[in-house]
Amino acid sequence: MKKKAILAVSFGTSYEDTRKKTIEAIEHTLEHHFPDHKMYRAWTSRMILKKIKIRDGIHIDSVPEAMAHMKADGITDVIIQPTHVINGVENDRMKTDALSFRDSFHSIVFGAPLLSSESDNEAVVNAVASEFSWITDKDALVLMGHGTTHYANTVYAALDYRFKDMGFKNIFLGTVEAFPSMQSLMRMVKEYQPKKVILAPFMIVAGDHARHDMAGDDPDSWYSQFVSAGYQVECVMKGLGEYDGVRELFAEHAKSCT
Repeated sequence: MKKKAILAVSFGTSYEDTRKKTIEAIEHTLEHHFPDHKMYRAWTSRMILKKIKIRDGIHIDSVPEAMAHMKADGITDVIIQPTHVINGVENDRMKTDALSFRDSFHSIVFGAPLLSSESDNEAVVNAVASEFSWITDKDALVLMGHGTTHYANTVYAALDYRFKDMGFKNIFLGTVEAFPSMQSLMRMVKEYQPKKVILAPFMIVAGDHARHDMAGDDPDSWYSQFVSAGYQVECVMKGLGEYDGVRELFAEHAKSCT
């Protein structure tokens, strides 16, 4: 007798307000599309898991803990859907952890992260453009991605190009920790000569990076740097998990691996 489950794997966040609007919203979308699957959750950031356990007394499973839970519950077939943006280090580690349990289940299949194909790139460009349909061509929308040393980081530059190629000349995508960097973005935005810069996180949650590196008062924050360069700046604290198009894309990825 088959007993099916879907495990949503996220990096995690220590901010409850953005967790409800993003990670939990994605999980609800998956539940809606998979009514015959039991829903489980795991987070990959050991630091965040430890922090909320100590601070809030809340335990959230790591991937190995979630796999052990499903095994104990008699689950036979598992769809694992990451809410990661790219196929990077976190995703690789998550697969290794999950597959160490392969002998305990009839099947374990993985949905793809958000940006895994050309059609994903197109869908995400459209989701962002629709979310920010209110901006004018006098504004520049600057999106802050995380960035990684993993080769999958090339996705960010490719997506920045894709925005322009699809006609959104005033949407720019950079990263906190890799390329395209803030220096590249500043150069490109200056060439565009907008009246106003709108900053938004290109991350599933609007957590630490969004609050500090993007919108913080520190002179190194993107907000402060654009203000110093003479722009009027507005910050939109909305994670990608709040975008309808992004949540639906994760559900499509989960469906396509079954």
